[in-house]
Amino acid sequence: MIPAAASPVRLEASVDPRLSRWMWLVKWLLAIPHYIVLFFLWIAFVVVTVIAFFAILFTARYPRALFDFSVGVLRWNWRVGYYAHTVLGTDRYPPFTLADVPDYPARFDVVYPERLSRGLVLVKWWLLAIPQYIVVGMIVGGGWGDNDDWRGAGLLPFLSLVAVVILLFTARYPRHLFDFLTGLARWTARVAAYATLLTDAYPPFRLDQGGQEPSAASAPPADPLAKA
Repeated sequence: MIPAAASPVRLEASVDPRLSRWMWLVKWLLAIPHYIVLFFLWIAFVVVTVIAFFAILFTARYPRALFDFSVGVLRWNWRVGYYAHTVLGTDRYPPFTLADVPDYPARFDVVYPERLSRGLVLVKWWLLAIPQYIVVGMIVGGGWGDNDDWRGAGLLPFLSLVAVVILLFTARYPRHLFDFLTGLARWTARVAAYATLLTDAYPPFRLDQGGQEPSAASAPPADPLAKA
């Protein structure tokens, strides 16, 4: 597996120093306009991914404009999730944009691959990703990507609820839970990027906790047997 520092998928976040004790109770309601937009964006995302599948199969390239759109949808989804239900680490309302917003406390990006494997595109999104789907299912609960509320009984929704209940009574977001939750979200994001054909880099079976991606110095050495 490639080290996290070399991963083309980057998910980062920072928790607000002063979070409202009670605002998390209504963020899901405030985020409804985003959910409506995301509904249509996800439909377009599926169509774009199908088009990209054939583009990669015949040209070994993910068309750059389509790639930027797909990354933008995942970025938008991460900002909304971070605000409303996944980590709830900010009270700052998410922007309505696919573009990166450098000063927003939740960021996501994927390095554009100049070439992608034609062979891998046939199997990576279903066969090769099966072990990752099992892990992500335990993380988010209720199946891959179903992390819109706390009914899924996964680690991520359950621990996010624990974190905000602690916030309610102490006015402090527990740092260790923030680091762990962000690590779980990072794992899920890496799998999502791999399964939706944005990268050929197989997600590592490793939980990289904390708001920032691991540095090269802290990342473990690459597996010499890993496929380049």
